[in-house]
Formats: sequence, C-alpha cells, structure tokens
Amino acid sequence: METTPFNRWSEYDEEDDLVCEYDSTWEETACDSGGKNSWWNTGYRGRRNLRAAKDMQTYRHSYPEKYQSCSWDHLTDLDEEEQMVNLRFYRNEIPSSPDDMKITEFHKHWKGDYERLEYVHSYIQWLFPLQEAGMNYRAKELTKKEIEKFCKDEEAKKRLVESYELMLDFYGIRLVDKSTGRVERSEKWEERFDNLNRNTHNNLRITRILKSLGELGFKHYQAPLVKFFLEETLIHDNLKNVKQSVMDYFLFAVLDKDERRKLIEYAFRHYEPKCGMSEGPRPDVGADEDQRPEGAVEDTASGNGAGNVSSNPDDMKASDDAMICKDQEMETDEGSEMEY
Repeated sequence: METTPFNRWSEYDEEDDLVCEYDSTWEETACDSGGKNSWWNTGYRGRRNLRAAKDMQTYRHSYPEKYQSCSWDHLTDLDEEEQMVNLRFYRNEIPSSPDDMKITEFHKHWKGDYERLEYVHSYIQWLFPLQEAGMNYRAKELTKKEIEKFCKDEEAKKRLVESYELMLDFYGIRLVDKSTGRVERSEKWEERFDNLNRNTHNNLRITRILKSLGELGFKHYQAPLVKFFLEETLIHDNLKNVKQSVMDYFLFAVLDKDERRKLIEYAFRHYEPKCGMSEGPRPDVGADEDQRPEGAVEDTASGNGAGNVSSNPDDMKASDDAMICKDQEMETDEGSEMEY
C-alpha cells in the first residue's frame, strides 16, 4: 500500500494525548467533547507527525513560551523604535544585511531577476520576518510590539504586499485581488513551476511567506494561496515536489480555523489514493457472504472498487490500514521547515 499523508502514522497509543495536542483545528469536537460527529470518532487512529504539528502550532499560537520572561519595560519609546529593525526596513530607513539593499531598491532591481532570487538566500528573512530565527544571522526576529506597530503602518503594509507580489511572480503566480488575496497562474507559470519543482528549498520560503503574512496583518491572504497549491498539486497534478509541504506545512499555517478546516476537508476529498480506500458503498453481503473463503475480507484497500474479496493476509492488513487512516489529518515527518 502506498504511503500517503493519510496513512503514514498507523501506530496509535490511546494514552498518547499528543495525538491531538498539537493541532487545534478540530479541538471543539475531536479533542474536547469527543462528540460522535467528530473526525476523531469517524475512524482517525493515526499518530501525528509531532515535529511538523508542534512547529505549526507554535506559530499559530504566536510562540507563547518564547516571550514569557521577555520585558520591554526598561526601554524608552525611542529605544523600542531602534530595536524594531524589520519595521524600519519596511519604512525604508535602513538596508538589509548583508545585501545592503533598502526595500524600495529591492523592489525596483530584484523583481523579475529570477536567477538572483533563486540563488541568493539572505533576503527572504528581511522580506518576510518571523518571531523565529532563520539562516541569515544578520536578520532580526520580529517582536510582538513590532508586529503591533507594523500592522498599524499602512506604508509598511503596502510594501509588504509588493514583496508578496514579487515572490508570487517568481513562483509563477499573480495576485488578482488585493482585498481578498485571490491568486492565479501568471503568464510564465510553466517555466516558473518547473523551477519551483526542481528547487525544493523554495518550499521552506513559501512556508515562511505564509507565516509572515499571518503575523503582519494579512492572514486573509493565507487560505487563497494554500487553496491554489492544493488545486495545482491535487487536481492538476503539478508540482509533485511541493505536494508534501502543502500537506505538512502550508495547510497548517492558515490562522483562520474555519478556513483551515475547509482546506483540510478539500484536501481529503481530492487526495488520491485515499489510503487505497474505495469510494463506493459497501456491497450487500446476503447469500454471497457464504461463498467467501474463510478469513476473507472485503478488499477496500486495493483501489479496485467495493466488493473485491481477498483471503491474503497482506490484503487483510491493508484493509485494516485503510480503516486506520480514514479522516487522518495530513502531516508527515519530512523535517522541520524552519531553516529559512
């Protein structure tokens, strides 16, 4: 049976509360009430990818442990402004480091320079800052007060959207509606998709972009971009080397819980094969049941449709695995995406 995001974690320990601890997407039903209509009770029995789940939950909860002992009380307003390096960069007051480029210069000279955008790795932390460290030690992490001020600075936010459009163009995408965040393929999408599929470090960059949008006042931009990648990977069968990151990270970067649920359900509907499970109804057993070999099971894991019967122990195990993975949320252990 093919390993998929729905069946990879088949071992389950009923006493392991980490199974749902790191994702609040379904917490009202799955983790809190245990209601009969929850995904948890309709067959989900998979161990979570704790590394990815913990990383994304830490982001969605705004890094709660990081700032428990952090205090700015000793700083004056002027000192605070000096510490807000990312905001000052987006106000065009200081250049990035080590590229020595102010934000307006970056937008003017780097847009469409695909080779430089691909092979230079020090700019992405400046364009899309986070409350976590990246690989450029000269870039600074966002602070909570900096986020508050950034979200009130219309000029900084306008430039952030321009940075977003620049990177979308690099990936073969264009922003169609700035109010809703709707995106679509650009004219050069085939060329840019090929580059994106070959250079998988861009998956890390996209995860960072999604997180930063959520931090800096554009969480409504997250779901449209994730939906775009779901359509390209699951419907159009493009970007095969991006697909795993879409399932593991992009989906769970969406801060709006209702939108995140819709996207997960959409992904489950369109992911193929769904652990090899048959979409059709279970067949009537009736008189045919007596003709089945002893120990035979319905071969719902074969992908050949309902009603196939097998007495092969491997097929029986595959059928069990298919039941295990039903409705499992889609995270796999491909490693953390925090390098950028």
